[in-house]
Amino acid sequence: MEKAKSVAVLGEREVVLGFKLIGISNCFEIHGENAQAEINRITGRREFSLIIISENMMKHIEPKALERMMASTDPLIIFIPMPGGREEESVSKLAKRILGVDIGS
Repeated sequence: MEKAKSVAVLGEREVVLGFKLIGISNCFEIHGENAQAEINRITGRREFSLIIISENMMKHIEPKALERMMASTDPLIIFIPMPGGREEESVSKLAKRILGVDIGS
């Protein structure tokens, strides 16, 4: 029987602490200078089905690697905005990007 995979959260201290407070234990604080290496290390472990990453880390990821992450479904990688950051992605845009399904009109 295959072991169930879990959720990981990567980002700034504020992001990590918030998710730890709601009970997610696999939280990894990363910083711009080591973002690419840390993200590669975590995604390479293959033990997570969902990886949530602060969108601020996007600028520290190589374009080709970012493109692969945005298209990934195993693990599913989602970039979340920081409070006060850019406008949040709508549910319909998220569904189209992640699932390839247009639920909007």
